[in-house]
Amino acid sequence: MATFISVPLKKSTEVDLVKPLSKFITASYPAGEEQGEYIRAVEELNKLRKNALGRPLDKHESSLEILLRYYDQLCAVEPKFPFSENQLCLTFTWKDAFDKGSLFGGSVKLALASLGYEKTCVLFNAAALASQIASEQNLDNDEGLKAAAKFYQLASGAFGHIKDTVLSALNREPTMDISPETVGTLKLIMLAQAQEVFFLKATSDKMKDAVIAKLANQAADFYGEACKQCQYKDNLPKEVLSVLAAKHTIMQANAELHQSVTSKQKKHFGEEIARLQRSAELVKTVASGYDEYVSVKDLSEKINRALVAAKKDNDFIYHDRVPEVKDLEHIGKAALVKATTITYPLSLKFADLFEKMVPMVVQQSMSVYTQRKAETVNRLVGTMRETTNLCNGVLASLNLPAALEDLSGDSIPQSIAEKARAVVQLGGLQSIEQLIKDLPELLTRNREILDESLKMLDDEETTDSDLRTKFNQRWNRTPSGDLYKPLRAEGANFRNILDKAVQADQVVRDRYTTHCDMIALLCKPENELNAAIPSANPTKTLQGNEVVNVLRSQLAQLDEMKKERETLEGEIKAVTFDMSTSFLMALSQDGAINEEQLSLSQLDQLYSAYNQRVQATLRTQEELLGQVQTSHQEFSSLKQSNTEANQREEVLKKLASAHDSYVEISNNLREGTKFYNDLTEILLKFQNKCSDIVFARKTERDELLKYQSQQPQAKPLPPARPPPPSITPQAAFTPPINAPPTGPPNSNPPPLAAPTQAQGPPYPNYQGYPG
Repeated sequence: MATFISVPLKKSTEVDLVKPLSKFITASYPAGEEQGEYIRAVEELNKLRKNALGRPLDKHESSLEILLRYYDQLCAVEPKFPFSENQLCLTFTWKDAFDKGSLFGGSVKLALASLGYEKTCVLFNAAALASQIASEQNLDNDEGLKAAAKFYQLASGAFGHIKDTVLSALNREPTMDISPETVGTLKLIMLAQAQEVFFLKATSDKMKDAVIAKLANQAADFYGEACKQCQYKDNLPKEVLSVLAAKHTIMQANAELHQSVTSKQKKHFGEEIARLQRSAELVKTVASGYDEYVSVKDLSEKINRALVAAKKDNDFIYHDRVPEVKDLEHIGKAALVKATTITYPLSLKFADLFEKMVPMVVQQSMSVYTQRKAETVNRLVGTMRETTNLCNGVLASLNLPAALEDLSGDSIPQSIAEKARAVVQLGGLQSIEQLIKDLPELLTRNREILDESLKMLDDEETTDSDLRTKFNQRWNRTPSGDLYKPLRAEGANFRNILDKAVQADQVVRDRYTTHCDMIALLCKPENELNAAIPSANPTKTLQGNEVVNVLRSQLAQLDEMKKERETLEGEIKAVTFDMSTSFLMALSQDGAINEEQLSLSQLDQLYSAYNQRVQATLRTQEELLGQVQTSHQEFSSLKQSNTEANQREEVLKKLASAHDSYVEISNNLREGTKFYNDLTEILLKFQNKCSDIVFARKTERDELLKYQSQQPQAKPLPPARPPPPSITPQAAFTPPINAPPTGPPNSNPPPLAAPTQAQGPPYPNYQGYPG
C-alpha cells in the first residue's frame, strides 16, 4: 500500500552572477580589501548556484542542504543589491516542472528579471526534493518513519509558503507548476502523507487502537481535501486523483478497522461487526477501482479474518445487534502534523557570504544623508562666502584699505600691490582663459555620454515596440517604455543639470569680460601698474589722524573676521559621522528606517553650534561695516577733493574689485571643472546601467523570439496558461480508470490566496554651479 507521491524538480538555465554583481560592487565600493572580499563572495555565490541547480541532485539530505543554503543566501543577498528590471538586471529562466514538452516545441518556461522568481523556484525545488527524500525512506523502521514525516512537513510548508507569496514575488502570472492553485494542492498532499506516516508509526509502536483510529481518520480527511482540489482543477493529471482517492478510502478503512477493536474492548460486538463490514466495503472499492496504483491485499485479508471471527463469536455467543453504518458514532481525529514554517535561515550550516555588506535600504539612506549633509555644509559655507564677497564689495566701493595706504598720492598702495602679486601667483589671465577654454570640451563630453545612453534606450524600445506590434498579445513582457521610465527621468534630470551648468558658465564668462582689462592691469610689472594709476595731490597731513587710526583698526577687525571664517569653513568641511550605524540600528529595532527624521536630527546635533557661529560672524560684519562707513565719511571730509584724486580713487576701486572678481571667477571655474569631471563619472555609471538593462532585454528578446519560432502561431508566449502539468507518484502509473465518487471530505479546503523609482545619484552643490 505504501505508494507516496513525490514532485519532480524544476530545471533552470545557467546564469552568470559574477559579471553583473562584480560590476555593481566595483562601481559602488572603493577599491580595496572590502571590495575584493565582496567580489570573492560573488564568486562563491555563483559556485553555490551551480552546485544547487547545475547538476542532478541525489535524493539525500546533503543535497537538500545545498538547495536550502542557496535559498538562504538569496534571502540574505536580496536586500543588499538593487535587483530589478531597471537597475541590477539578472534574468532567471526556469522550466515548468510538470511540462514534458510538445510535438511542436520545447517545454514551457518563463524568464524573469526577478530575484523573487529565483527564490520561489529554488524553494519549489527544495520542497520537491524533500518529497523525493521522504518517499525514499524505509518505513519499516522508526528512523525512516521519523525522517519521512519531517521531510513531508517541510515540503508542505515550502509549498504553502510559495502559495502565499508567489504572486507578490513575481508580480505577474507564473507557470502552472508554481501557481497558487498547484502548490496549494501539493501542500495538502504532503501534509496528508506526513499524517499517514504518523499513522504507520503509531501502528508500528502498537499504540492504542483508539489513537490509531483517530490518526487514520485525520489522514483520510487530509487526503479528502487534496482529492477535492484535484477534482475541481485540471492542474494535476487523473492518476494523482486516483491515488489520492484510494488513500482517502484506505485511511477510512484503517480508521474503521482500529475503531472496531475499541468497540470489541467495550463489548460492543455488533458495532465491531458493523465497522469491520464498513472497512471491508471500503477496501473492496479500492481493490476494484485502484488496484493499478495501490495494493490492499494484506489489509483486505486482515479485515476479512477479523470480520469472520467477529461474526462467528457474535452468532454463537453474544448475539449483539449489528447497527446501521449511519448510526455508528463518528470517529474522532488527531492531527499530529503541521506544515513547517518557512523562516530564514532554513539551512543549519548557513553563513552569509555578504555578512559585512550593508543592506540596500541602508545604502540608499546613506546616499540621501550624504546629500543632506552636503547641502548643509554648502549652505553654511555659501552663506559665509556670500557675506565675505559683500564685505569686499563694500570696501572696494569705498576704496579701502587702498585710500588709507595712498596718502602720498603717487605710489601703489600696499593692498593693491599685494592683490596684484596674488593674481600673478594664481596664474593671471592665462590660467583663467585656459579654464574657460576647457569648459566647452568637458560639457561636450558629458552631453555625448548622455546622448549615447539615451539612444541605447531609444533603439531597444523601438525594437520592442515593433515586435509587440508583430506578435501582439504573444509578446508578453513588460514594455520597454514602461521599464525605462525611471532611467528616462534620471536622464532628463541630467539634461536639466547640464542646461543649468551652461547658464552658470555664461555668467562666469560675462563677469570675466567685465573685469578682464583691470585683471590684465594687475598682471603687469609694478612700474607699469604704477604708471597706469593716476597721481594726485599728497594728503600726508592725514598721517596719524585719529580718524585714520580708527578706520585702520576697524579694517583690521574685518580682516580678523575673514580669517576666522576661513578657519570655520575648514572645521565645517571636516565634520564626519558614521550614520550607517544609526541606520542599521533603526533597521534592526524597527524593521524600517525613517531616514529624514534620523538624518535631520543628527545633522542638527552636528552643525547647530557651527550655524550659531556663522550667524555670529554675520552680525559682527554688519556692525563693523556700519562703523567703517561712518568712519569713511569723516575720512573723506578731511581729504582734499579734486579731479586727479577722484580719478585715482576710481582706478584703485576698480583694481581692488578686479582682484576680488578674479579670485571668485577662478574658484568658480575650478569648481565648474570639478563639477563636469565628477558628472562624467556619474554619467558613465548611468551609461553602464543603460547598457546592462539593454543587454538583458536583448537576451530576453532573443530567447522569446527563439521560443516563438518553436511554437504554433496560435500558441501564446509564457506566461500565458500552458497545458496542464503532471505529477508522478513514486509507483509507475498507466492511464487510470474513472475513479468512483468518494463523497465530500469532512471539511472544506482553505480558500486560495488570491514595488520605487530609483533615486538618481546625488550631485555636489558646487558654488556657482547647479547641484
